[in-house]
Amino acid sequence: MAKSTGSTIGAALGVAAAAGAAAFAWGNLVERNRFTVRHEFVPVLEPGSRQLTVLHLSDLHLAPWQTAKQDWVRALAVLEPDLIVNTGDNLGHPDAVEAVAYALEPFSGTPGVFVHGSNDYFGPSFKNPFAYFGAPSKHREEAEPLDTAGLERVFVDRFGWSNLNNGVAAMTVGGSNLEFFGTNDAHRNWDKLESLPRLIDDMREEESWYESTSTAVPIGVTHAPYQRVLNSFVTNGAEMIFAGHTHGGQVRIPGLPALVTNCDIPREQAQGLSVWHHAGRASFLNVSAGLGTSIYAPVRFACPPEAVLVTLTAGDIGYS
Repeated sequence: MAKSTGSTIGAALGVAAAAGAAAFAWGNLVERNRFTVRHEFVPVLEPGSRQLTVLHLSDLHLAPWQTAKQDWVRALAVLEPDLIVNTGDNLGHPDAVEAVAYALEPFSGTPGVFVHGSNDYFGPSFKNPFAYFGAPSKHREEAEPLDTAGLERVFVDRFGWSNLNNGVAAMTVGGSNLEFFGTNDAHRNWDKLESLPRLIDDMREEESWYESTSTAVPIGVTHAPYQRVLNSFVTNGAEMIFAGHTHGGQVRIPGLPALVTNCDIPREQAQGLSVWHHAGRASFLNVSAGLGTSIYAPVRFACPPEAVLVTLTAGDIGYS
């Protein structure tokens, strides 16, 4: 009887090991390269405004040899977005700046805004993936500095995008006035939320549309959707917020919320379009699962990489 029981346990362990190996193979070889486009519609524009399409890109974690990812991102130009919102962690290797430039080159000249994640400053390093279940990840002092200035030259000088790292920008796109405010990576405590009200006031003083009956749609942009950042954006009037960082949990159980978020956002809001409530006000929140992974954790499961096409439409905002 003992031998039979041992054989049963051994068989069960063998089946579990085989299932785990199959799941890892799927996540590593298939799903992390199964790029998708998620479509969302958000009614935040003034009545009578034409629709605006916003291509939300995040967490490419690009390495030079990842040519399939580069080609897929380039092909997104067929969507003809009115605006690009890039929420950081573009670099995944010290030599990736030109790879990022190549991948995003079709959007040069398209209005855009960007913020950085910590992986736009420091290269990836090996981390125990199970540590994410205990607390958000921490920075290693020996991490290799990346060419952040070179990345910014690509985005600002070559593409014409606006830098929102603890900054603001105003623009008119497709006939709609948009005002943006953003933070540097809150995961590293580089956000300067206390400076936002002054920057926003100064921006509004400079924009001529505030002298007319026209209005603007305030939009918040951040890499890591920490609650303090989302609350500040709502307090400052944001009607739409874009964020990344979470990878949507990266490895999930189908049908369940993200197992980990790598920040303090509720797990059920770690990916997708939702509504963020704070102090009696609210804003639409889109968190992208991102397009990449660290080169040291190249696996996704039940959470394919994504770009998000958000169509801003006219209409009354009804929060629930």
